Amino acid sequence: MKCPFCGHSETQVMETRISEDGDFIRRRRQCGACDKRFTTYERPDVAFPSIVKKDGRRIEYERAKLIGSMNLALRKRPVSTEQIDSAIERIEEKLLNLGLREVPSGRIGELVMRELKKLDKVAYVRFASVYRSFEDIDEFKSLVDEVRR
Repeated sequence: MKCPFCGHSETQVMETRISEDGDFIRRRRQCGACDKRFTTYERPDVAFPSIVKKDGRRIEYERAKLIGSMNLALRKRPVSTEQIDSAIERIEEKLLNLGLREVPSGRIGELVMRELKKLDKVAYVRFASVYRSFEDIDEFKSLVDEVRR
């Protein structure tokens, strides 16, 4: 593993931990040249389905986009990074378990909304208001009423 600070190719593993759910391995490493420490994560390389956008375009699944949209909805909300990571893991697991080569973007949006609803009601309403593109205030009001129940 190359050191991200100096580029030296020899690093030593100082500590190895398996995640609680066993989905990835976390390793603390130390560079042999500059002695700086850094963390690496190992997870299986799996092929996610392609995403079919509303206009018919097909794009590759990008974890960063999922993280970005969830973080935007959860901005300034009392939800820990661990909770967000767990929700993303559940979404990705569901995507893989579908066993499909292509998934409509709407399906991912629905999975995100389900997870946000469990995590934080305000974040759920934020995401749904953009995702569902409400035409009038009554549609938005019905969503808020649904969350209150």
